[in-house]
Amino acid sequence: MVSTARSAAPSAARANRRLAFRLLVVTAAMFGFGYALVPLYEIVCDITGIGGRTGVVSEAAATTGGVDSTRVVKVQFVATVNSGLRWAFEGPQEPLEIHPGKVYEANFSASNLSRRPVVAQAVPSVTPVGAAAHFNKIECFCFTRQRLEPGETRIMPVRFVVNEEIPRRIGTLTLAYTFFEAEPDARSAARDDAASHGTRTNG
Repeated sequence: MVSTARSAAPSAARANRRLAFRLLVVTAAMFGFGYALVPLYEIVCDITGIGGRTGVVSEAAATTGGVDSTRVVKVQFVATVNSGLRWAFEGPQEPLEIHPGKVYEANFSASNLSRRPVVAQAVPSVTPVGAAAHFNKIECFCFTRQRLEPGETRIMPVRFVVNEEIPRRIGTLTLAYTFFEAEPDARSAARDDAASHGTRTNG
């Protein structure tokens, strides 16, 4: 009876070690998979256009493909600002009818309504799903952060091309931009808000 109990103990210990090892392997695999999700998601977005990501091409590359003059695609524009940003931001009011493969330009306008300099970044998106993979920008204000002085207004152009391989099912697409403050200064923002309401802050 004693020898049987003693022989069972090492077997149980080996089984526990094997289980612990397997759990470590599974945990490591799950961690690695989770870590890889972000770059994998970005790759899928770049290939399929899911998430509204657009491409960037040079002027030369944009004009190397053919122009499909037999087809018209309507491009709508949407301009919004984050709730914490005191800017006025507008895009073209009328949709633009374009031929795939041809370069076009659209002008947006941004104005700083606050009493302090503000640096902001525009984040673009294109819908519907699948359209972004065929939408390429040549020049865009969204490539860099934009600094506007108090009361300043600036015209911000975007030059783009929709390639001729865009699916036939897509007859209308929407190019949207949202501006976010890139370098928020809580103290400056509070001072600006107080000034707009006729109050005074210390500092």
